[in-house]
Amino acid sequence: MLSSAKSRLAGSVTLCLMAGLPFAAQATEGYFSLAYGTAQRGVAGAGVAYSQDAMSSSVNPAAVASIGHEFNTGLEIFSPRRQYTASGTAMVAPGTVKSGHNYFPIPNFAYNMPLANGAVLNFAAYGNGGMNTSYPAVANANCASPPFPSTTGVFCDGKAGVDLNQLFLSVTYAQKMGNFSWGIAPTLAVQSFAARGINSFGGYSSDPTNLSSGEHDISSGVGLRAGVQYEVTPQFTVGLAGQTKFNMTKYDNYAGLFADGGDFDIPASVTAGLAYKIRPDVTLLLDYQKIFYSDIPSIANTSTTLGSVLLGSAGGPGFGWKDVEVIRLAAEWQQTPDMTWRIGYAHSTNPITSTDAMFNIFAPGVVEDHISVGGSKTLNARDRLDFSVSYVMANTVKGMEMAPGSSIELKMHEVSAAIGWTRKF
Repeated sequence: MLSSAKSRLAGSVTLCLMAGLPFAAQATEGYFSLAYGTAQRGVAGAGVAYSQDAMSSSVNPAAVASIGHEFNTGLEIFSPRRQYTASGTAMVAPGTVKSGHNYFPIPNFAYNMPLANGAVLNFAAYGNGGMNTSYPAVANANCASPPFPSTTGVFCDGKAGVDLNQLFLSVTYAQKMGNFSWGIAPTLAVQSFAARGINSFGGYSSDPTNLSSGEHDISSGVGLRAGVQYEVTPQFTVGLAGQTKFNMTKYDNYAGLFADGGDFDIPASVTAGLAYKIRPDVTLLLDYQKIFYSDIPSIANTSTTLGSVLLGSAGGPGFGWKDVEVIRLAAEWQQTPDMTWRIGYAHSTNPITSTDAMFNIFAPGVVEDHISVGGSKTLNARDRLDFSVSYVMANTVKGMEMAPGSSIELKMHEVSAAIGWTRKF
């Protein structure tokens, strides 16, 4: 009983913390965010070889080794637009159906503190959010007869959707020694997930009572992030950063949905890049990132085994996501001592294939091309204002339902605007 009370208390504290940091709904590289700080968003998330501010620890822990004593915070308003169009289906609601809940606030915080030995400690809070959808209880003629639990909804179970949020709390230790910088960041991850409107799949689940409750469940785990930077010349810097896979506790309330009894780990990733000053006032950035979704069964397992393998079982159906690779190209121009401008472009591969289109109605992360602009205005000797705007171009993936001759087309695009403040001490 005491253990149960402690568990409830921990869950309540975690929910309060995540409510205070309501990270967004549908990110842009699978479910990884384009960037975590306002200045980084202005260059489309580039900067593994470049140090901008205290939030640079989210890109590369080594990047904050040369950042002084400062505090950075920001807020992004993120608007993903998700929809699908279906025809000839046996269960999925036909026609074009759009997801609601289109605006999400995304805060971030970071504090960089120099130490007596020349190193720094950095504390940061940021997040991913993904696979968020909220479809209304649309009329659905495919649900007219049993065994469906409702006569409305995308999957014949009324309102339908999923909501995944991930919060990262990291403590970075970084140091610069000559031309070489390094950093290491033990990181706590807390994630919440909820799903509803999919009880029609109860007959295909190993645990139908823990399939579609609509209630948020909490999962936690610890991972390690690390990185290095090396100044080849005063104009040219290279960088490398990565994170381990986060082995998360299982979602008990969704043991009948996710493979291996509710297992939903956070994938590893690696990023390499360079920064080159073509002039004292102009820096070019180039990054390459790979996110290893294929190592996470609940994300990577194909949904085409539905019917032959039970949801929630070992090797059970997932979303069929592939690894995502991202190329980022950006530039930063310091127009005057008080004004800096940024522009960036990122192209990511699409994790979703046509064979898994039906399941990914819930997670239509199909976007590929991202464009960002932004800048910074120095207000005084201590304060700086950052801003950025991003647009993610519409992209589609077309597949089919289980019914022969059916068609399902997923479509998504995104816009966002962010503002941030940096205080130097």
